[in-house]
Amino acid sequence: MKNTLEYLFAGNTLTRAAAKESLLAVGKGLHTEVEFASFLTVFKIRPITSDELGGFRDAMDELKLNIDLSEYNAIDIVGTGGDGKNTFNISTLACFILAGAGVNVTKHGNYAVSSTSGSSNLLELLGYKFSNDPEKLKSDLDKGNFCFFHAPLFHPAMKYIAPVRRALKVQTFFNILGPMVNPSSPKFQVLGVNNRENFNHYKNVYETLDVNYAIINSTDGYDEISLTDDTFVATNHREICITPSDFGFEKIHPEKIFGGNSVDEAAKIFLNILEGTGTTEQTNVVIANAAVGLNVVFPEKDLKTCVGMAAESLKSGRALAKLKAVTT
Repeated sequence: MKNTLEYLFAGNTLTRAAAKESLLAVGKGLHTEVEFASFLTVFKIRPITSDELGGFRDAMDELKLNIDLSEYNAIDIVGTGGDGKNTFNISTLACFILAGAGVNVTKHGNYAVSSTSGSSNLLELLGYKFSNDPEKLKSDLDKGNFCFFHAPLFHPAMKYIAPVRRALKVQTFFNILGPMVNPSSPKFQVLGVNNRENFNHYKNVYETLDVNYAIINSTDGYDEISLTDDTFVATNHREICITPSDFGFEKIHPEKIFGGNSVDEAAKIFLNILEGTGTTEQTNVVIANAAVGLNVVFPEKDLKTCVGMAAESLKSGRALAKLKAVTT
């Protein structure tokens, strides 16, 4: 680590391969906490490069507990968090809408970072049992087209990383790594990021991976399609800016997608939407995000068709049935 630190302190950046090797060593416990803290600090002083982020992603991907669910051709819809918007659990709801439409979902998530309720907080409250047992995860997929990877159960290297992150008490590049290292390496991914810089980093990294993806960033800073403004979208084939009207919806006010002040409130919003008693704005936001996921899985379908599929999954009760299948 000494040579790497001196190289970085001199103002240099790491190649993707060098970044991977540096973090692999940390994840194997080969460096002290002080050395690792110094390493992390470099990327607070100057912006990370796409090659460095890609290398760190490659390291964590190698260090994770791999779960082979390739037979399920699954998707994950996930955001980096950290946007400070405290929305309700939009991406998790979108996942159940996809499940209701017959698409398998292998969702990766954790407890909340900047919002009231992260996907782990919510699903735990609703009765989902966290596990890293492949047979349990397959059973969930067979029953409900959905399984959940609670991140701490799948990333053993974090035992060397987490104490330093807690001690530093500042955001680091790990705050944007999570969505990139799903334990099942799903074939399809929708990835939300909270600013244009991370949007470009994700785009540069995902162009090198064998994944069918859509990277999204609302122009007003949400890590999901918020319908409060337009949204940048980058896929394997194009980069566009989509508007609420492209989904057939009207622009909404930010307070309409507030996530509540507690996990209990967030869960009530979640269930209301699945039960068909959510507000129009809440329902439309969830359908829009699900539609983009469906469009990634079914690129031959246009966006409006995917909106219709998502709406049907929700309004028919199939999305709610998938939640009940994996929580009861």
